[in-house]
Amino acid sequence: MSWTSYQQQLIRYPQLGFSLDTSLMGMEPTPGTEMQASVARAFADMLALENGGIANPDENRMVGHYWLRNPSLAPTPEIREAISTPLAALKAFATDVLAGRITNPAGEAFAQILLIGIGGSALGPQLVSDALGRQAQLPLYFFDNTDPAGIDGVLAHLAKTGLAKTLVLVISKSGGTPETRNGMLEAAAAYEAAGLDFGHHAVAITGRNSQLDQFATQHEFITRFPMEDWIGGRTSVLSTVGLVPAALQGVDIDALLAGAAAMDAETRKPEASNNAAMRLALAWHHAGRGRGEKDMVVLPYKDSLVLFSKYLQQLIMESIGKELDRDGKVVHQGLAVYGNKGSTDQHAYVQQLRDGVNNFFATFIEVRRGRTGASLEVDPGTTTADYLQGFFRGTRRALYDSGRMSMTLSIPEVNPFTLGLLIALFERAVSFYASLVNINAYHQPGVEAGKKAAGVFLKLLAHVRSQLTGEARTADQIAEGLQADPEDVYHCLNHLAANGAAKIIPGTSPGDDRFSRV
Repeated sequence: MSWTSYQQQLIRYPQLGFSLDTSLMGMEPTPGTEMQASVARAFADMLALENGGIANPDENRMVGHYWLRNPSLAPTPEIREAISTPLAALKAFATDVLAGRITNPAGEAFAQILLIGIGGSALGPQLVSDALGRQAQLPLYFFDNTDPAGIDGVLAHLAKTGLAKTLVLVISKSGGTPETRNGMLEAAAAYEAAGLDFGHHAVAITGRNSQLDQFATQHEFITRFPMEDWIGGRTSVLSTVGLVPAALQGVDIDALLAGAAAMDAETRKPEASNNAAMRLALAWHHAGRGRGEKDMVVLPYKDSLVLFSKYLQQLIMESIGKELDRDGKVVHQGLAVYGNKGSTDQHAYVQQLRDGVNNFFATFIEVRRGRTGASLEVDPGTTTADYLQGFFRGTRRALYDSGRMSMTLSIPEVNPFTLGLLIALFERAVSFYASLVNINAYHQPGVEAGKKAAGVFLKLLAHVRSQLTGEARTADQIAEGLQADPEDVYHCLNHLAANGAAKIIPGTSPGDDRFSRV
């Protein structure tokens, strides 16, 4: 660990209270000759992106999450209007809800929020809520899966305060995303069972004239907010997707947007030596030799950032994990991300990080201020914040002594402005890295493939259900009649039996198990 290297490698934005230290990554302060052309291309790609170039050719879409925090950069007056008008509307809506001017049909103020979404439509709001909304006037709960037991658990919790006082946010660009649609239908059924009108408790955040938009109109939702087609789910946290729930929790969304805009302004500058987002991208490239050979372990030393690694998993892995590059060449790119928080992980997997397989690099997030107000001395002259800093510095040193790479991002505290900084930093780093390895960060063919495969299974499940009779038969026998794969049929039968739609007579092997109608 070198004082000289630290000073050479540190990028500081004093006016933002932010710094990035890559001195323990084993890389040079500036890109080598072999990377300079790629870096120049990455800056050019970013400029084209922000100027409104088509970034998702699969859907012929622009990618404009950067415009959300600086609408003046948007390429058309229509897009600028599409940002500013909903922002003003959602602020007014949140103010009226929190003041009790918008109520349930009985005239009661809302006391809690149920957010129904998946992927970026849930992860972004979850991150903001956990980081900034822990003392919110309206607690926020989530349906972020199609797991019926999970749905039942959330509904039971909401019932303690009452569904009547629960405002529901349904978030889906298309309205056809199965997990979100299923959650909405489950919620609507629960409201109906309680004798309540679901629509009069609900808000939609969706694309114009989408399935959800039409459903919201038909069922007279309280209001609707638009999602634009140039906003992807994993970069939607600073759009209506994240700002509506944040504003309802009393979060200063202007500061959140200002933090992102401030980081954008610094990382928009085409100077690799002092551009934190480019330095991040180059560090990822260096650590994994441009092929994702090392995982990234994210270790924020602050409880309120515990979901940041989960948020980054989607942002980075859905953007970077691609089979083909932009020239159609098979490259199988990716950057695996995992993490929890410090110092918790020092009692979990840091043992392996220090002594086990060296297949990762660590990204520490330091929050300099321990707490607001006075701190107890748990030892003479030592506070809990001192211990947290000691554990962070000690882990960083221990990993370095074992030949493990790490970098450190530092912010003064977790607040709306600094969270906006971090979100914008990683969004741009993802774009830069994608350019460096020549992939498209803004489509997700693997996700679509999974959705199609799920649809095939559901169709087979319906056929298998229809073939059940009073006679107990094996998966092979039922598959023969359907001309289907016996293993696929067997899994359908097991699912039906586990959920009370079929009876099973176990045999000596899966092939001998027999199934019949209940």
